[in-house]
Amino acid sequence: MSKYYGNVVLVTGASSGIGKSIAEYLAHMGYRVYGTSRKVSDNGSKLQVEVNSSGLVKTSGTTAGQEDLNINSGFVKMIQMDVCNEESIKAAVEYILETEGELGIVINNAGIGIAGSIEDTSPQEAFLQFDTNFFGVHRVIRQVLPSMRKQGKGLIINISSVGAVFPIPFQGMYVASKAAIEAMSGTLRNELRPFGIKVSLVEPGDTKTGFTKNRVFVKAGENSVYADQSRKSIAIMEHDEENGPDPVVVARVVEKLINKKNPPVCVAVGLQYKLLVFFKRLVPKRFESYVVSKMYGI
Repeated sequence: MSKYYGNVVLVTGASSGIGKSIAEYLAHMGYRVYGTSRKVSDNGSKLQVEVNSSGLVKTSGTTAGQEDLNINSGFVKMIQMDVCNEESIKAAVEYILETEGELGIVINNAGIGIAGSIEDTSPQEAFLQFDTNFFGVHRVIRQVLPSMRKQGKGLIINISSVGAVFPIPFQGMYVASKAAIEAMSGTLRNELRPFGIKVSLVEPGDTKTGFTKNRVFVKAGENSVYADQSRKSIAIMEHDEENGPDPVVVARVVEKLINKKNPPVCVAVGLQYKLLVFFKRLVPKRFESYVVSKMYGI
């Protein structure tokens, strides 16, 4: 299969969850994938990968040495990158370009989730959320665009969330950071049009990953007037996440986008979320807000 944007992929936040699934899935499809993590262990693992009949990626096996997956001429190589550090990003991108001579596909996946009421969220906590989820994406984009312009083509896929378009309670800063990514991506798509560089958004819904147990809670929330309602709403979210689909469903969507010369602007992952996004356009905002509040026990 012809790879329009080339064979080299950068996936941020590839050590677990959606990012890891994307990296492994693309490696199976023959792409040369550079996955990033803030920390890459000295005794990383070499993984064996297979995709079964249902499309699920299975991994097994460990050896000493840098994490490096080789499959069908594709591989995943883990390199260190902190999306909150400009120099770290610059060094990682330069390493890929020096090694491969090109970088045609960038998947901005790295992110964190901070939960709590808007009132209980300190400016420092809000900035931490945006520094990773929004400014991290911005930093990576700035570093990869010069080489993409020289190539005359490229694809940037920003992993957003269905939550970006819904007023989900006690996830205000998380959904705001994702909504900011969506606004920036739309503008970026127009700015890059003359250079042959495409920008797409992927909106996963509830997905079964380590994101659930790694959710950060605002410090002021424990003794807050919102505490009981917050715990109730977040418990519903966690149940939905733990019973959500495997992250490989997101990887399959990403792979389809990569194979399109003119990929869509935005894709929600899963039929139920596609329907939610569609019906959002048809109902008044007041009704939408009411339905979302009832979904999360308010």
